[in-house]
Amino acid sequence: MEKDSSFIHVPYQQMYDTFLTILNSLGFTPERAATCAGIFADNSLEGIYTHGVNRFPRFVSYIKQGYIKIDQQPVKKSGFGSVEQWNGNLGPGPLNALYASDRSMEIAQQYGIGCVALSNTNHWMRGGYYGWYTARKGFVFIGWTNTIANMPVWGATDARLGNNPLVIAIPFHNTAIVLDMAMSQYSYGALDLYSTRGQKLPTPGGYDEKGNLTDDASAIMESRRVLPIGYWKGSGLSLLLDILAAILSGGLSTSDITKQEAEHSLSQVFIVIDLSKLENFPTLASTLTGIIDDYHQAQPAPGKDIRYPGEHVLKIREANLKSGIPVSQKIWNEILALR
Repeated sequence: MEKDSSFIHVPYQQMYDTFLTILNSLGFTPERAATCAGIFADNSLEGIYTHGVNRFPRFVSYIKQGYIKIDQQPVKKSGFGSVEQWNGNLGPGPLNALYASDRSMEIAQQYGIGCVALSNTNHWMRGGYYGWYTARKGFVFIGWTNTIANMPVWGATDARLGNNPLVIAIPFHNTAIVLDMAMSQYSYGALDLYSTRGQKLPTPGGYDEKGNLTDDASAIMESRRVLPIGYWKGSGLSLLLDILAAILSGGLSTSDITKQEAEHSLSQVFIVIDLSKLENFPTLASTLTGIIDDYHQAQPAPGKDIRYPGEHVLKIREANLKSGIPVSQKIWNEILALR
């Protein structure tokens, strides 16, 4: 992030300790508080401020309003072979998602592939966290969640679709290739970040109230007309992800979630593949190296760099460990007031 007088840099340990203190005061058990604080702090450390430090006050607010049940954990509803349905019981989204990731890996070790479909859960914050988590353990991860309706169907003006983030992660040497994307060109968290800083979007991300395509984040947030990725293709993909999440989990769809007083009771899918069971497993490392080496040989356009999904995360992590995590002074003050 660029320098801004309204932004400060908070050391990772200080941010983690602050989150931990607040979560403990809310009644989390020490272990669950530590895990949850770590997820929020790690998301912030790796540059996903919109689903880390910036989202923390809303997370606390949802707990206080009763939408998030801090003492609830997932319970298995049914299963057949490598597919299981679980009820998240409105537990904390990050903890439920971590549990589902672990369970998916257990199933994959038995069957080669494992799928946990989770209903009645809460916002998982940064979906890429679970991709990194499983890929670092040697598994492929494919996961997605539905959301409240916050994106118009292609050709429409009112929101009927969710941005329904999709994550695909693959182990790569001592790191991972991690695609973590919303179905909108920019997530609402990203729009809020650009709006707060008074910056234009790098590319148009939606429409203003007059129906004009714009790079003005504030105008897009006012109209609520975000642009689907790939136009009609992103619209269609969002719909199918919502359908699959709802039917596989036996949970709510985007339409159902939107009728509630707040965004909760989400449906999510976690699919994990155990690569070690593949016949070509011994050659996977060289195969991936060849693909990425060729990828990096692409000729960059002026002012652009070539990087695979997730490649920049380690650099951001290193920079933020050294200089502190950039955070809006206003948001940090809100967090400190929660202690």
